[in-house]
Amino acid sequence: MERIIIKVVDNAIDAHILSSRLESEGIDCFIYDEHIVTQNPLLNQAVGGIKIKVYEKDVERSREILKEISETPYLDEEDKVILCPNCSSKNITSGFRSMKGIMGIVSMFIAFILTVFPIYTNYVYRCNDCDEEFKLKTK
Repeated sequence: MERIIIKVVDNAIDAHILSSRLESEGIDCFIYDEHIVTQNPLLNQAVGGIKIKVYEKDVERSREILKEISETPYLDEEDKVILCPNCSSKNITSGFRSMKGIMGIVSMFIAFILTVFPIYTNYVYRCNDCDEEFKLKTK
């Protein structure tokens, strides 16, 4: 039976979280290229990321689960839905690595000169509708 790629991720943590969710629903899934990407993240683009594959018979149900996961809104500490401050959209990405600002520019320059990963990243929420980057205001 053929295995079909249903999702490609860039880190092993996301791959295993998704794998656990699928397996809890009774779907056999397989993670490909995890070790090569974990050992050398620079090869991520070369191998096409970490692939999650399922049997052909489980593709439709797997896609339904992926859609359900992607449509679940993010909640803050008070269980309120996180909305974009610019357009009030619920379509946001958590943990987006932002390089905006002077520290991001300096970090990219140093990373380019030393041929290493950027030493500075700012993790923010990013709206997928208007590209606004924001952090939650803490009390």
